[in-house]
Amino acid sequence: MYKQVKAEIIIMYQDLLDKKKTLAVIGLGYVGLPIALEFAKKIKVIGFDINAGRIEMMRNNIDPSQELESKDFEGCDIEFTNDLDVLRKANFFIVAVPTPVDEHNVPDLVPVQRASETIGKVIKKGDYVVYESTVYPGCTEEDCVPIIEKNSGLKMTQDYKIGYSPERINPGDKQHTISTIVKVVSGCCKESLDTIAKVYELVVKAGVHKASSIKVAEAAKIIENTQRDLNIALMNELSIIFDKMDINTYEVLEAAGTKWNFLKFQPGLVGGHCIGVDPYYLTYKSKKLGYNSQVILAGRFINDAMAGYVARKILQNIILYNSDIKKAKVLVMGATFKENVSDIRNSKVADVIKELKAYSLNVDVTDPHAESEELKHEYGFELTETLANNYDAVLITVPHDDYKKLDDAYFASITKEHALVADIKGIYRGKIQSRKYWSL
Repeated sequence: MYKQVKAEIIIMYQDLLDKKKTLAVIGLGYVGLPIALEFAKKIKVIGFDINAGRIEMMRNNIDPSQELESKDFEGCDIEFTNDLDVLRKANFFIVAVPTPVDEHNVPDLVPVQRASETIGKVIKKGDYVVYESTVYPGCTEEDCVPIIEKNSGLKMTQDYKIGYSPERINPGDKQHTISTIVKVVSGCCKESLDTIAKVYELVVKAGVHKASSIKVAEAAKIIENTQRDLNIALMNELSIIFDKMDINTYEVLEAAGTKWNFLKFQPGLVGGHCIGVDPYYLTYKSKKLGYNSQVILAGRFINDAMAGYVARKILQNIILYNSDIKKAKVLVMGATFKENVSDIRNSKVADVIKELKAYSLNVDVTDPHAESEELKHEYGFELTETLANNYDAVLITVPHDDYKKLDDAYFASITKEHALVADIKGIYRGKIQSRKYWSL
């Protein structure tokens, strides 16, 4: 029996390598496209996305997410499509669609459910399906598999194999890429686990870690970002406390960081598609099972409240020097969720801007990476083309490389004498002399 299983593993792997079979990636965003192109350097790939406009851009070697360059498409055996008939030619499916939360922080499984429906319409006996989308433990087998089986009439393990391999894409990071990060893999049986591991080893030079079950792999992904969220929440709470003590948080962290086992996290706005979202998937499932999270949700509360805290600090300084705050002007520098990327998903900068405008302040926004139209569509504000020279406050939210070149003279040139330079990440600490300076 073992020899038969081993032979089946080798056959799937070899058929992909010989291009007798095809791998498909469903969802070609920040996660899916890099994976698809990496595999396409080795085997035959179908890149599937429901957005026809994005498909056309990728056919012209353009990454809609602006993470990859044109040269990254070169030498890749890949067919971009939104046609189900083309997708039917695939034998190994990877699902990389987004899994956000709604306005109530409840997991939104619609994208992954629709992807499962799509797979159910095209899957065949002997095929493989691997989910990379971040979900709560149990989602793959309890929510996705029934949809596939309803639409296909096939049975998991008996007719097709399922696996889960959490994505570890870090937008803007050119060092930690698909090939250099250990890949966690899992499967519904030993055959599927070994096959999935062997397929991913084609592109992951760092190697794979075989999880004992799909649920373990799902849980591993969730706690990676939950751990970071909680550590940042602690830093944010400390920054609030130290601010009341008139102590600079970054100086405290530098001092504490001289100990070998001190974890070097920093305070800040926690946005993006992972850290600010994934913990809610775990607490949602936990509540369904009868346990209400305390520590995780406490961290989420602190991090989600930071936008309001920052806005209030700016308002307090403006009130000191303005009899009519409706005439006060604030410049927000940075609209993306992190430095040196164009990704605005779940950007907490938008929350800060919303809070500032709620106080009737006039807000201008600039960002060298973000798209004005995308910001308008997503959050209702646009980028400012021409900056003024009389701002009452400047808020630097994201440490883009473009901003690190600026100096005290620059901020003096665009602000009033009483203006506040609010530096979320502390990149100008010790450099601002002519204006009042504040950081988390």
